[in-house]
Amino acid sequence: MKDEKRMRFVSAEQVARLAGVSRSAVSRTFTPGASVAPATREKVLRAADELGYHVNDLARGVLANQSRLVGIVATKPELGFRAHLTAALAKALIRRGSIPILINTGQAEEELLAAQKMLIGHRAEATIILSGSPPASFFELAQRNGQPLVVIGRSEPDADHVRAGNSEASRNAATAFFAAGRRRLAVIGSGSGTPSIMERESAFLSAARALGAEVTAARGPDSDYDSGIVAARELFLSDEKPDAVFCANDQIAFGLMDFVRTELGLRVPDDVAVIGFDDVPEAAWLSYGLTTFRQDPAIMATRAVELLERRLENPDAAPGYERVIPELVIRKSFVPT
Repeated sequence: MKDEKRMRFVSAEQVARLAGVSRSAVSRTFTPGASVAPATREKVLRAADELGYHVNDLARGVLANQSRLVGIVATKPELGFRAHLTAALAKALIRRGSIPILINTGQAEEELLAAQKMLIGHRAEATIILSGSPPASFFELAQRNGQPLVVIGRSEPDADHVRAGNSEASRNAATAFFAAGRRRLAVIGSGSGTPSIMERESAFLSAARALGAEVTAARGPDSDYDSGIVAARELFLSDEKPDAVFCANDQIAFGLMDFVRTELGLRVPDDVAVIGFDDVPEAAWLSYGLTTFRQDPAIMATRAVELLERRLENPDAAPGYERVIPELVIRKSFVPT
């Protein structure tokens, strides 16, 4: 009974028997550019359609020591902008004929290396990394196996990478607040310490100080909604409450806005102006109307796949670098003057 229920895929041998041709004729029919007589091809295709046969791409990849698999390695891929970027990457990879594999992993070195070894074991042709801080051993293992890496959200000297214009956007946020007459500025970063979050926080603080504004920083334990509440509590239960806050991502901004309006009765933007970063769909909800810097996940994904294509065509090329500058999307949480 167990043998009868076991999954059985239609084989090329079955197609050959039904079509009345050799096994090699079936193989040539489904091999691009291979020579096969038109009449034979027609018989094979008719038999394959009748049986529901599909080529075993996995076996072909093993024989060729490569595959069309591309790994996407991410920590918490279901949250915030990363969810939309993951979806955009999957679509972009499928368009190029690749098979995306999502590895949901933690930030610990052993977890990241385990994900990478899994992809190398399945002969994935490349890996795209969304996690914030892969260890040096991750890149060394990829180099030893000749596996291309594309990193999104951080710079890595030995890998192709795509980054948002974090510093430009953060400086623009400080300048816009100051031009609107806001003088007690704050930035909310994250205890997660990812390169993108740190760059946004650092650039905003430097720009605000250069303008002569009072500026403070707060961090929640992570870069999510609850962390926005934690950081808002720290900022607004102090003696010097800010009148404008730049949040390192939209999830943090949502937590901040809900806290100051619900717990403190403050008005946004009258009492406190708020700018976020990412422009996830919830930013446009009527309950938030968040002014934020837009990262376009489709553009980021396209740039990443272009770097991957370039690397596969020229493995010895110098590392490629794409920088995507976010645009400010103005809504009701802050309107620049």
